Amino acid sequence: MASSRLPILLALAFSSLSFVLSHSNREMWFKHFFPPNVCPIDAKANTFYGIMFDAGSTGTRIHIYTFVQKSPENLPELEGEIFESVKPGLSAYADQPEKGAESVKRLLDMAIEAVPPHLWKKTPVVLKATAGLRLLSEEKAQALLLEVREVFEESPFLVPEDSVSIMDGSYEGILAWITVNFLTGQLSGQNQHTVGTLDLGGASTQITFLPRFEETLKETPGDFLTSFEMFNSTYKLYTHSYLGFGLKAARLATLGALNVEAVDGQMFRSSCLPKQLEAEWHFGGVKYQYGGNKEGETGFKPCYLEVLKVVKGKLHQPDEIRGSSFYAFSYYYDRAVDTNLIDYEQGGVLEVKDFERKAKEVCDNMERYNSASPFLCMDLTYITALLKEGFGFRDNTLLQLTKKVNNIETSWTLGATFHLLQSLGITH
Repeated sequence: MASSRLPILLALAFSSLSFVLSHSNREMWFKHFFPPNVCPIDAKANTFYGIMFDAGSTGTRIHIYTFVQKSPENLPELEGEIFESVKPGLSAYADQPEKGAESVKRLLDMAIEAVPPHLWKKTPVVLKATAGLRLLSEEKAQALLLEVREVFEESPFLVPEDSVSIMDGSYEGILAWITVNFLTGQLSGQNQHTVGTLDLGGASTQITFLPRFEETLKETPGDFLTSFEMFNSTYKLYTHSYLGFGLKAARLATLGALNVEAVDGQMFRSSCLPKQLEAEWHFGGVKYQYGGNKEGETGFKPCYLEVLKVVKGKLHQPDEIRGSSFYAFSYYYDRAVDTNLIDYEQGGVLEVKDFERKAKEVCDNMERYNSASPFLCMDLTYITALLKEGFGFRDNTLLQLTKKVNNIETSWTLGATFHLLQSLGITH
């Protein structure tokens, strides 16, 4: 658990947070994050917890947050976070929902150890599934969520009405943006210089930033913009989640296997893979056989042409972002660590062209890097194409890659937890 105490203004912010959506969408938003008629903690309690599960496409993660409120007059402070994850993600258990729920239970057992017993009944537990479950059929997704709900009901924790659900991708981007900008102190002063956020998951990718120019607002599709009020200011965010453009989904798309029913013995080949490679890969509960192009070329140039087909012309490109700086996390971070572009603990600042340079190095020496991951060339090339050809970033656009800010995970989960705590009356 983090030892440093981080003063939090989130409670005040989220109490006045009001998304400007249509009436029906707004109602859905508040039902999603604000379960009604529950107030589980008495005024004398000054330490409280929130448990938020992030059920992603490649793994399930638990965030156990500890908060302290010294008096009703003071804002809560974020005391620390316990974080752990398991693989694979829930979607891998599409045909075995009981086993998927068991993976959640293993993480929940950690929370039972971390939260003092006298606070169990006052500690809410919630799971929000992201892109992995969005890709499943409604029947299979709901079967998984039902099993998880039963695990929660059997636990000693407070289980809100809407404790297990699939979260819309746009909310994922909004909450991550709010979390990062609060943790970096960008919204607490008079001179507000917010940072954009880029999140690359397994099945989807999100981009969120606060436009500075009226021209951006005019040229942006309406469903990419969401307004909210905070600290007596109105913010209109540009945010969008692209389902099917996460790193693992992009692998399938590059291989020509996305939305294709894999047949036993069918081999998907790519010039982004080592020439002699033939292997199996399991994703989303499906087994794929893949390999390199034995006869054709391999390396960065042919790989880039393949990946380009996945992203070219598929994403909206706001001109403003070309000169902006962004925080980037998830697989952006992981692949930069894997290739020594940044330090695992400290993260670092990169330019977009650094990903391209490393992609060329790996792809043109694939046999040397094959032991690390046969997909390393494809992944780096896809990240390069996504940033340059997909979003339209310049080569010199700065990316701050980080897993944590002030020792707290840069995740949408903190924002979601504060919404939850506000709704339950736990924060004053």
